[in-house]
Amino acid sequence: MAKFLTTLALKDADNKDDGRWIVSRPLRYVSDVAERKIVVPKGFRTDLASVPRLPIIFLLCGDTSSEAAVVHDYLYSTQQVRRRMADAVLLEASRITGVPAWRRYMIWAGVRLFGWFHWK
Repeated sequence: MAKFLTTLALKDADNKDDGRWIVSRPLRYVSDVAERKIVVPKGFRTDLASVPRLPIIFLLCGDTSSEAAVVHDYLYSTQQVRRRMADAVLLEASRITGVPAWRRYMIWAGVRLFGWFHWK
């Protein structure tokens, strides 16, 4: 059963309000779709969900599951799974953290359409 084994702990990366964060203790997640335990290490830098700050888009998709976003950022950074799998893990982890279906599929569609830019 997919689940987070630890809670997310973050600290501001540079004491600026620029959306950059550092994981302050390992975040552990067991994924059914990736069939593995994913450990985001202490010290990993993230911007959480990379949602454009355009008002309607951010209102609909921003500031949702930080846990899922950190795992997704880590998978994109390490590329330990294929991009399609990393995006499926985002969808799975968003469901586990209670993001409504309409919102998680909207976020998933966004990373499928535009995530290639960050993957490279």
